[in-house]
Amino acid sequence: MQQTETQIRPVGLRSTNGNGHPSAVDHTVTVPSPPDVANGRVAAAAQRLIPSEVFARTTWQRRYAAQLRLTDTLVVCMGVVLAQYIRFGTPGTAAGDFKYLVPGFSVVFIVVWLFALAAFHTRSPRVIGSGIEEYRRVIAASFWTFGAIAIVTLLLKVDVVRGYLAVALPAGILGLLLSRLFWRGHMARKRAEGGYQTAVLAIGEPDAVQNLANELTQNALDGYRVVGVGVPGYGPPRGERITVNGTDIPIIGGETQVLEAIRTCGADTVAIAGTEHFGVQGIRRLIWDLEPLGVDLVVSTGVMDVALSRLVMRPIAGLPLLHIEKPQYLGAQRFQKRAFDICFASAALIVTLPLLIGTAIAIKIGSRGPIFYSSERIGIDGKPFSMTKFRTMVKDADKQLASLLNANESDGLLFKIRDDPRITSVGRFLRRFSIDEMPQFLNVLRGEMSVVGPRPPLRREVEAYDCDLVRRLLVKPGVTGLWQVSGRSDLSWERSVRLDLSYVDNWSMTQDVLLIAKTLRAVFRRSGAY
Repeated sequence: MQQTETQIRPVGLRSTNGNGHPSAVDHTVTVPSPPDVANGRVAAAAQRLIPSEVFARTTWQRRYAAQLRLTDTLVVCMGVVLAQYIRFGTPGTAAGDFKYLVPGFSVVFIVVWLFALAAFHTRSPRVIGSGIEEYRRVIAASFWTFGAIAIVTLLLKVDVVRGYLAVALPAGILGLLLSRLFWRGHMARKRAEGGYQTAVLAIGEPDAVQNLANELTQNALDGYRVVGVGVPGYGPPRGERITVNGTDIPIIGGETQVLEAIRTCGADTVAIAGTEHFGVQGIRRLIWDLEPLGVDLVVSTGVMDVALSRLVMRPIAGLPLLHIEKPQYLGAQRFQKRAFDICFASAALIVTLPLLIGTAIAIKIGSRGPIFYSSERIGIDGKPFSMTKFRTMVKDADKQLASLLNANESDGLLFKIRDDPRITSVGRFLRRFSIDEMPQFLNVLRGEMSVVGPRPPLRREVEAYDCDLVRRLLVKPGVTGLWQVSGRSDLSWERSVRLDLSYVDNWSMTQDVLLIAKTLRAVFRRSGAY
């Protein structure tokens, strides 16, 4: 009994057997039931789980999809009507056959566009609210529509629609993306209030299932709520719970209690963390069991921080194998990134030149000391360089560091104080809007930094790196990055390192552009800026 407790406690199990002591846990693997018994169990469970309960769990998804369908229809109609008006004027003013051809063509255009949005599953529960993938499908469906229309009109030699398409394409795509952005904001607000949730029943070994539950519930805006945990071989439920991110989650028992737990926990998704215990036949049987219940099944591969663009599912000999492409930070990709850095940094410095001059004057008037502050950072391949920023602290602030170490609020190698007494009044304003970091674009032009990349580390941080963290030095540090848009100074050391490593492994130009856009939003939100 004591040995069992030692195995379970590290993952947060807590007994509720009434006397305050952990109860014994049975790790005996349950022998699978014969097919007729299993089928009878499924039939009984399906009868207990009435269709109205399954329907109620996903009502918000259907309502959200209906809202998207309505706004998509309005946006497409408005885009096509706008294009028709700009190209041909008000209805009825077109001459000859165009008087009837143009409205008919507009109707066909609208129908084809809406059909493409549906065919590309832009309103699928799998992608709604997911961001990049949702936007990608909307854009792909729109370009497919215009490609099809262009080919047909070329074959029919209908030349009058060129200007028509030139207006409808950008107007429609922009309208669709803005409407999706609006509804994503609506979803985020609902999820922050506890609505629009996906109820998950997680199954797996204690360590694996706790990691899965932790990842699913780490960000409330992702919309996942783990309502129960199943441990293979656990046996019937004993009232025990695990604690994940401050939330107590009941252990529903072993894998044989899954069907009954779906009803009691209200789950609409079953997530498996590791398939070793189930095997091929067990997973197949579980898929068949969940099918009549209308419950989704997802399987965690155990692979973390790998971008979707690097994942390819390849069915080989009947087995779905996940192929992971290699990172793309070498060769031609590095040249492409360097060209982008030079163009962006040059444009940023030219556009913000009046702001930079005003900032320099304010710093000089506000306190004694130099305008710029330079500190050593470690760049690509471990090469040191001098990083330039606007000075935001009093002169000789570095000499006061030793007396402030006890007030450090960071949990790792970083030194962070929310109300650092060394920061000047001007410096506090500059940090709030990240203006102090603008001179780093000079480092970008010198080739020491990149516009987007991992956080620039100090020498003392690099000296404490283990083998995994050295991987951060494979790319240039960035003026902004995943750390900048994910909390900045509010991030824990572990989270900051994980984001940096994720960026190194998953770099792409598309990701860089998106991170720059998110940086602007993070700057104006001012979260974690101190």
